[in-house]
Amino acid sequence: MNHSASFENSSINSGHLINKHALNDAWCRQSGVLRGVVLMCVSTVAFATMHALVRYVSSELPPFQIAFFRNLFGFAFLLPLLIRSKFEMFRSRRIGLHAVRGVINIAAMLMFFTALSMTPLAKVTALSFTAPIFVAVLSIVVLGERFRLYRWLAIATGFLGMLIILRPGMVALDTGGLLAAGAAAVWAVAVILIKLLSRTESSVTIVGWMGIFLCAFSLGPALWVWQPLTIDNLVWLSFIGLSGTIAQISLSQSLKETEPTAVLPFDFLKLIWTALLGVWFFSETPDIYTWIGAAVIFSSGLFIAYRERRSKLRSSVPSEIQK
Repeated sequence: MNHSASFENSSINSGHLINKHALNDAWCRQSGVLRGVVLMCVSTVAFATMHALVRYVSSELPPFQIAFFRNLFGFAFLLPLLIRSKFEMFRSRRIGLHAVRGVINIAAMLMFFTALSMTPLAKVTALSFTAPIFVAVLSIVVLGERFRLYRWLAIATGFLGMLIILRPGMVALDTGGLLAAGAAAVWAVAVILIKLLSRTESSVTIVGWMGIFLCAFSLGPALWVWQPLTIDNLVWLSFIGLSGTIAQISLSQSLKETEPTAVLPFDFLKLIWTALLGVWFFSETPDIYTWIGAAVIFSSGLFIAYRERRSKLRSSVPSEIQK
C-alpha cells in the first residue's frame, strides 16, 4: 500500500510539473506584445480591485491605517523574492535618494487612499490618469528634456480633461477630487526620482527599498489615527496588499515585455472596472463629464508616450541613416 501511495504521489507531482512546464512553454511562445497586453489587463483588474477594497474597508478604518497595512502586506508578499535573491537587492549607494522617494511616494499614497474613501471610484481613477501629464512637465523642469509644440499642446489638453472632470466654477470642488489630482502630481515627482534611481539601480533594488521605506513612513500616520482591528479587517487588508502587489508586478513586467505604447491603451480598462465595481457595490454611477474628461486625459497621456517613443527611436538611429 505504501509503495502504491508513493507511486501515485510521484505520478501526481510529475503531472503537475509537466502541466507547469507546458503552461510556461505556451506562455513563452506567445509574442512579447501579447504577453504585455495580457499582463497590462491583469494589472488593471488588480488595481481596480485594490481601489474598491480600499473604499470598502475605509468605512471601518481610516485611510492612513489602510495604507500602512497595504504596504506591510505588500512587502510580506515580496519576501519570497527577497529571500531568493539572498537580500542582494538591498546593496545601494543611494539610500538617501531611496528615502526621499519613499517620503514622496507615501504622501501620494495617503492622499490617494483618502480620496478613495470619500469620492466615487471612477472619478478618482479618471483623475489618476493625469500623472503622466505631470511627469511630462517635471521632465522639462528637473531632467531638462526638450518638448516641442505638440507635446505642450498634449499637456494642455490633459489639464483641460482634468478641468472637465472637476468643473471648477460650475460645481463645488470636492476635497476628494482635489486630493486625487494632488496625488497624481505628487506621484509624478516619485516617478522622476525613479527615473533618476534607475540610472544606477536595478528595478529589483528600487522595489525592495520602496517596500522598506513605505512600511516605515506609513507607520507614524497610521498610529496617529489607529483603530482596533477585527479578523475581517485583517483579511480584507491582506487582500489589498496582495492585489496591490500583483498590480505593480504585472504592470512592471508588462512594460518589460514590449513597448509602452503597445500596452498603455489597455490601461483605460482600469476606469471600466472601477466604474463597474462602483455601480455594483457602492451605487456610484459616473457622470458623463467623468467619462469625457478621462478620455481627454488618457488620450493626451498616450500621445505623449507615443511621441517619447518616436524621439527615442530617432535618437538611437545614426545621423548618417537619418539623413
